[in-house]
Amino acid sequence: MIVDRTQMPMNEAKMSLNGADKKTTDVTVVIPNYNGLDYLKRCLRSLWTGTLLPLVYVVDNGSKDGSVLWVREHYPTVKLIEMGENTGFCCAVNAGIKAADTDYVILLNNDTVVGRHFVAELLGTIRPDERIFSVGAKMVTMDAPDIIDDAGDYYCALGWAFAWGKGQPADRYTKARDIFAACAGAAIYRKRMVEELGYFDEAHFAYLEDIDIGYRAQLAGYINRFTPRAVVRHAGSGASGSRYNDFKTDMTSRNSVYLIYKNMPIGQIILNLPLLMIGFGVKWAFFVRKGMGRGYLKGLWKGVLLSSSPEGRAKKVFFQRENLSRYLSVQGQLYVNIIRRFIS
Repeated sequence: MIVDRTQMPMNEAKMSLNGADKKTTDVTVVIPNYNGLDYLKRCLRSLWTGTLLPLVYVVDNGSKDGSVLWVREHYPTVKLIEMGENTGFCCAVNAGIKAADTDYVILLNNDTVVGRHFVAELLGTIRPDERIFSVGAKMVTMDAPDIIDDAGDYYCALGWAFAWGKGQPADRYTKARDIFAACAGAAIYRKRMVEELGYFDEAHFAYLEDIDIGYRAQLAGYINRFTPRAVVRHAGSGASGSRYNDFKTDMTSRNSVYLIYKNMPIGQIILNLPLLMIGFGVKWAFFVRKGMGRGYLKGLWKGVLLSSSPEGRAKKVFFQRENLSRYLSVQGQLYVNIIRRFIS
């Protein structure tokens, strides 16, 4: 159900718009939310005080904390999509993307606070080059904005996805560059390309879905970029509650297997299998120390079951000979990113 309000309350209309973006009619911001009212308040306030936007969607996954009523009361210009239950990140953002009638869509986690010119900087990076599928923002930690949370996502032949620069000084990450995938917690996407690729894969539910769609974009010949000029403060784990927990361990391990099956041809899987086994083994040992070793293994098995299911097989990206150069490019990145993982 979409709830559309047309008038901004006076207290919001009077908020400072100094430095606001003036030309944003071709972009929609989509914010998924699940029981994140305290985060959502700061997120929406930062958008209105730093950026003049024509349209924001909040996609609510059946929150029980009063999020929907609060948005209706305080931000009636925001459009609400009420899912009724927790459908997961992918389903929620897909609903927002499909509802958006703009060339570009920004996905923004509810546990973020955006900097001034955030939207303009993302638009300024993606607009000039038709090859660009997505642009990720520079994410810094909420309570220590001089520390990087994510400066672009990468994926390597060990089967690991990782955030570049996490925990490092933010002033080291000042150059735009190509990345493996944009973190969907704060990134802009070209909507027609999202439609072409088939949207975010809802079989993921949550976690690694942004790596998956960025992977598919590369196989389709598109580019993912990082810009340091669009800055976002990020609390992290706003929905799951902590960095390591049973739910996240289960979903990430499941999706790590599914990601490989879905995007790699059988020959590439065989080529990478020795490194993948090492990567999974190291991860298992890590989670054993966290007391989650059994949960990690269960998640891997769920990934095997998902990959072999009719739903999983239907999402398989099949190898096309004419795209061989793209597969070779991705494989080269998978090797290089092993090194990058240990120097980030």
